[in-house]
Amino acid sequence: MKKLLPLLFVFSFFLSKQSHAQFETVKDSVVQLYGIVMTADSLVGIPAVSVSIKGTTRGTVTNNQGVFSIVALKGDVVEFTHVSYKPKSITVPRNIPGNQYNIVQLMVEDTFYLPATIIKPRPSPEQFARDFANTKVPDDDIEIARQNNDAAKRRILLQSTPSDGGGATAMQFRNIANRAVYQGQIPPMNIFNPAAWSEFIKAWKRGDFKSK
Repeated sequence: MKKLLPLLFVFSFFLSKQSHAQFETVKDSVVQLYGIVMTADSLVGIPAVSVSIKGTTRGTVTNNQGVFSIVALKGDVVEFTHVSYKPKSITVPRNIPGNQYNIVQLMVEDTFYLPATIIKPRPSPEQFARDFANTKVPDDDIEIARQNNDAAKRRILLQSTPSDGGGATAMQFRNIANRAVYQGQIPPMNIFNPAAWSEFIKAWKRGDFKSK
């Protein structure tokens, strides 16, 4: 056991030196990247430019003056993108002395060419008035709600819309209750009920029995 102690001490010392060397290497590769993004023609700072490290999730945006700051590694590719300018990218040099690097990035406006559109006037005021009067304006939500609350529309929806679970269950319970009340006797027929005849006549006048 005493013979192993010197070997363990040498091994731990070697691991500590190696870890320290690796830490110094990583520390030396970290770069604080400062810069400003400007227009190539007028040298004006561009705000809201996306600055990101390619292949990573690290990124930032320029402020109102086009200035930005981001942490990168030596050899990283930094991408600059904006909706109005052509994208650009740079590579952080590996032989930078120290851990700071400043750049001035210029961007060129990206021009989009749309197909030509020809706007023609109406041939005459009379035709414009005629087309304007005949234009179908779609109903808004308030008009659709008003139409759905109409009495005739509600009757149509009541006939065509199936019952939900609660309605079907309530109807089934009413049928069971009616059968229990008239158990052992003949249930009354609505053919002799004046109120039922009155409702039938009203429904006939409304046209509820017409084929849709």
